[in-house]
Amino acid sequence: MSDHIKKPIWTKDFIFNFVISFFIFLSMYLLLVTVGGYSKDTFGASDSLAGLASGLFIVGSLIGRFLTGKYINILGTKKILIIGGILLVVTNGLYLVSASSFALLLIVRVLNGAASGIASTATGTIAAYITPAERRSEGISMYSLSMVLGTAIGPFIGLLLYQHIPMYGLFVICTVLIIVAFVMSLFMNIATPVTPKKETKKGFKFSDFYSEQALPIALVVVIVSVAYSSVLSFIQFFAQVNHLVEASSFFFVVYAIAVLLTRPFTGRIMDQRGENVVTIPAFICLIIGLFLISIAHNGVILLLAGAFIGLGFGNLQSIFQAIVIKVSPAEKMGLATSTYFIALDFGLGFGPYVLGNFTHSIGYSGLYLAMSVVTIVGLIGFYFLHMRRKHKIA
Repeated sequence: MSDHIKKPIWTKDFIFNFVISFFIFLSMYLLLVTVGGYSKDTFGASDSLAGLASGLFIVGSLIGRFLTGKYINILGTKKILIIGGILLVVTNGLYLVSASSFALLLIVRVLNGAASGIASTATGTIAAYITPAERRSEGISMYSLSMVLGTAIGPFIGLLLYQHIPMYGLFVICTVLIIVAFVMSLFMNIATPVTPKKETKKGFKFSDFYSEQALPIALVVVIVSVAYSSVLSFIQFFAQVNHLVEASSFFFVVYAIAVLLTRPFTGRIMDQRGENVVTIPAFICLIIGLFLISIAHNGVILLLAGAFIGLGFGNLQSIFQAIVIKVSPAEKMGLATSTYFIALDFGLGFGPYVLGNFTHSIGYSGLYLAMSVVTIVGLIGFYFLHMRRKHKIA
């Protein structure tokens, strides 16, 4: 009888890890949507420089994740989390003195991004290790809700508070959140595999910083996240052109609700019936959602698109993370998690710069139609790089 009793996912350490991750992403997105306006208001920065102040965070995050991939199994996940936590506390504190110089703000953005990359890679790896193996997909789905909540609540609260309190107040709030997260990390009791020093490779080797097993899925993640970056970056402009500003303010609320309603089930189904059963429908939902945006001329269709994109990309995030961990050896879970996040950040961070070159020629509606086609390419890539490849190996 005891063999059939499910091991719990929501242990003390899992809950702490969830809250830490939520605070990291909450503080990240609180600033991501406000630092551009702050740069223009305080330093008289141009639109391009304001965009740079926002986007440099992603560059820093990529650097942090890249370095963490190799060293997380050498130092251990808790040490990496504490190192990332200390760096987050310091760099968030530096925001409080960055008002004196725009150049200093840019430097702090890079450093803060690197610290966030280190800490969030650690929490993602910890989630995989402390979840029971037979419920790993379900556990990762639950854990990744911390990111969904942070990315949905952060922009809403950030823009709301920015209208009523000075930016210094937002910096203080983010610093307090990170201090609380750091203190919680000290009370976590986690034991994860550490690579023995004698097995540690010396010298610089590029392959030490990414997981070869996770690379095929990471390529698909880049394609899909580029498509989704069009939503993050251009949905407000699309709404303004089509007079849907009021409806667009609820877009990510609908997105978050769709994710919250489905995440508890998708991970469980993936554990029981395999990843393809949930991955293909999620791809189809994302394709439909992007297509609906391209034809949206009223608020109902736009919000319906938000629901489909939540069902699609909102679930693909956790599905892909679970897959890269599933195809990697246990001792390389940290490297696989780092590879996944690098691909995600790369697509979300650099996608808007690439797509922005086409908005004048094809318009926003044309852009979203094109992104639905790009997502189809991602689905085809998933078939050849994972489904067919896995079948050949089997």
